[in-house]
Amino acid sequence: MPTTPTPHAVIKTHLGEIEIELFPDKAPGHVENFLKLARQGTYDGTLFHRVIPGFMIQGGDPGTKDPKKPRSTHGTGGPGYTIKAEFNDTHHARGVVSMARAQDPNSAGSQFFICVADAGFLDRQYTAFGRVVRGMEVVDTIVTQPRDKADNPHDRVEMTVAIAE
Repeated sequence: MPTTPTPHAVIKTHLGEIEIELFPDKAPGHVENFLKLARQGTYDGTLFHRVIPGFMIQGGDPGTKDPKKPRSTHGTGGPGYTIKAEFNDTHHARGVVSMARAQDPNSAGSQFFICVADAGFLDRQYTAFGRVVRGMEVVDTIVTQPRDKADNPHDRVEMTVAIAE
């Protein structure tokens, strides 16, 4: 019986590439949403707008594409809809990719984060939907970028996201 290959995404930045293996068996709705947004180009030109050493890097806010928009608005945007949480048994270990959200567990849209350290306190609170399989050194470089008091990097770290099919 043939098996369907696990989908992968490649995030390209000027600092290097990050390859993510997606988990459709753990978070099918989130993987489908991420794939749709990536294929539509929603992520292209967005920033890693929040970096916290010892914790994570966050990106995927379509509102970060416009360099004229105030940095204080970074992290407030989305695709115009939200998706239902799919909490699962994936441990938020170093390299795990998970959806960012507001207080409401069902408020994820397009923003995601990559753990740079184990963050077990996020388990079953945020929807983990993938893990870095190549390029963790790029994630480590991004998380050490000089940042302001709101953890927003001083220099733009733009991304494009392609699906490896």
